[in-house]
Amino acid sequence: MIFFCNFDLENNLRWLVNSTLSAIKNNFKNMVGKKIPQYRRLYEILRKHITSGAYPEGSLLPSENELCAIHNLTRPTVRHALDQLVKDGYILKHQGKGSIVNQLPRDIGILSIHGTTSAVGADHLKTSIISKPVIKKWDSPFVFELSDIERESGCIFFERLRMVNDEPVFYDISHIPNINLPRFSSRNLENKSLFEILRSQYQVDVIGGEQKLSAIPANKNIAQHLKVEEGHPVLYMERRLKTNRPNFNLYSTIYFNSENHSIYGTF
Repeated sequence: MIFFCNFDLENNLRWLVNSTLSAIKNNFKNMVGKKIPQYRRLYEILRKHITSGAYPEGSLLPSENELCAIHNLTRPTVRHALDQLVKDGYILKHQGKGSIVNQLPRDIGILSIHGTTSAVGADHLKTSIISKPVIKKWDSPFVFELSDIERESGCIFFERLRMVNDEPVFYDISHIPNINLPRFSSRNLENKSLFEILRSQYQVDVIGGEQKLSAIPANKNIAQHLKVEEGHPVLYMERRLKTNRPNFNLYSTIYFNSENHSIYGTF
């Protein structure tokens, strides 16, 4: 009996495996090491300071020189962040005066909740995930007209339940175009702000929207999630939110139990 062993083939296979593993490792490091642009980090810091009230309307932000020194950034990077704040309506820039905080733009598409006797703070609001984000085809027909690129790219679908003091208030079904949102479907959305994730991680900002509202009797599925009797009247909303990305809208179907709470929002 004769045994043949091709050492060249074995060595080539070993080299191929090692090279592939090395490439995978390097690609993973590059993905993990990918950072948010520096100007965007400064933008988010200043935006947070403005919306929190640290810099009220009419006050001056630190000068460009001060921001460069505080955050160890170049002047072009600081100016890029300030220009973005101007574009989004948070500040006004006046020659010789600096960056002046503008009247805050209202939140768009976030329906604030308040009780019938007093407002319910954000600390009392919880969000649980009914179904995790999955990539799928759009429903056909869809309630809103989709652009060609939206329809061709499919959507990220997920369901959430928003509760106030552990009482179910919103049953929210979301459809987001599956366009340039790397690893979104693997994100944990439990008790997280969807808009904040899109803004800080993907530079997607909501800039407008439209909604359709009507009252309907709760079917079995809606009643189960909102813990009401089947047939109980609920507010039914279909929303399309326009973003700063072309051909990229956020779509949601919301069922709201208004028995103990009211909602308001500005578009």
